[in-house]
Amino acid sequence: MTKKIVITGIGASSPLGGTAPESWNALLAGESGTRTLEHEWVAELELPVTFAAEAKVRPEAVLERPVAKRLDPSSQFALISAKEAWADAGSPEVAPERLGVDYATGIGGIWTLLDAWDTLRERGPRRVLPMTVPMLMPNAAAAAISMHFEARAFARTVASACASSTESLANAYEHLQLGLADVVIAGGSESAIHPITLASFSSMQALSRRNDDPSHASRPYSVDRDGFVMGEGAASLVLETEEHALARGARIYAELAGGAVSADSYHITANDPEGRGASRAVNDALAQAGATHEQVTHINAHATSTPVGDIAEYTALASVFGDRVHEIPVSATKASTGHLLGGTGALEAVFTVLALVNRVAPPTINISTQDPAIPLLVSGAPQPLGDGPQLAISNSFGFGGHNAVVAIRTP
Repeated sequence: MTKKIVITGIGASSPLGGTAPESWNALLAGESGTRTLEHEWVAELELPVTFAAEAKVRPEAVLERPVAKRLDPSSQFALISAKEAWADAGSPEVAPERLGVDYATGIGGIWTLLDAWDTLRERGPRRVLPMTVPMLMPNAAAAAISMHFEARAFARTVASACASSTESLANAYEHLQLGLADVVIAGGSESAIHPITLASFSSMQALSRRNDDPSHASRPYSVDRDGFVMGEGAASLVLETEEHALARGARIYAELAGGAVSADSYHITANDPEGRGASRAVNDALAQAGATHEQVTHINAHATSTPVGDIAEYTALASVFGDRVHEIPVSATKASTGHLLGGTGALEAVFTVLALVNRVAPPTINISTQDPAIPLLVSGAPQPLGDGPQLAISNSFGFGGHNAVVAIRTP
C-alpha cells in the first residue's frame, strides 16, 4: 500500500455546534455541550441521570421535512454532516462507481425502534410505519448518504461500539489503497440519548451523576471523575487519493497516514487494564503510516472520564511512548462534547485534523485536580503544537474490546 490518502472535506453536527467550524471554535473557547435534559420523560421515568450532551442544532432545523421524516435522527445527523463535508471538499466531480461510503454507528435507529414498539402496543400493528425497518437498521445512515450522493462503489457500515467511526476511517483508508474508489465519504453518527440507554448505562455505573452541575460532569483525568456523559451528533470526512485530489485542485487539510484495529478479547464492557490491545492498535497505525512514536506530536485521547478507562488508556500509551508520553500534548475532547458513542471517533478525527491545521491542541476542560496516576500533558487552555511536521493519533475504544486508532499528519 503506497498511495497517499488525504482529507479534503470535513463536516460535523455536535453538542458544540451545527457545523465543523462552529464546533471547533466552541471547543477552543472551552465551552461545554452538556446540559440538563428538558424532556417530560426524564421526570416521568425518574431517571437517575438528568443531563446529556444533545446536538446543539436539531436536524429538523436543517433538513427538508420530506427528507427528515424518512430518517431516524441518527441518519439525519449523518446526512447533515456528510453534506457539509462534501461542500467543504468542493463537491468533487467523481464517477458514481468510484465514490464509496464507509460509515458507522454504535447503536443505530433506537428512537425509531422504540417509538414503533410504543405505537404497536398502544395503537396496534396497522399504525406501525412501513418505513420502520429501513429507518432503524444500522446501515441506514450509510444508505442515505450513498443515495444522496449517488455513491455506487460501495456503502459499508461498521458497528463496533465506541470504536465504530474510527474503524470506518481505517476501512476507508484501506479501500482507497486497494483502488476500490477514488473518493470515500467516511464518518459516524449516533442519536441514542433515550430513556433506555440512560437507564442502562446508569445501571452499570458508567455515567456521571452530577445532575446539579452537568456542564462540569465530564472530567477526564480528574481525580474526582465519576463517569462519562452521553453525547449526540455526527461527523464526516471526505477522503481521496492524493492523485485524485491534486488533479482536481482540491485543498488538502491533512493526510490520513494510517489506521488500525485490534481486539482485547478481555471483557464485554471493561478495557484490558494492561492496555495490550489498545497499544497494539497504536503501534499498527503508526507502522502503517511509516512513522515512529518519536514523530507523534499530538494525541486526541479516547478519555471518557470513567475511573478505570482513563487509566487503562494511559497504561497503553505509556507502553508505546515510554517516558515521552508525558511530553506530548494530549486533548480529551469528550470533556466538552460528551461521548457520541459510534459517532465520537469521526468527530475527534475532525478535531485532530483542525488541531494540525491550526497547530494547536484543543483544551481539556473540567479538570479540578489531575489524577497523579495519569500524568499526561493536558491543559485547560489550548496548547501550541509549534512549527514543522505534525503527526497525531486519535484513539477510540469500545464495548466488546474493540480498539481503533488513526494516524493523521500535516500534508
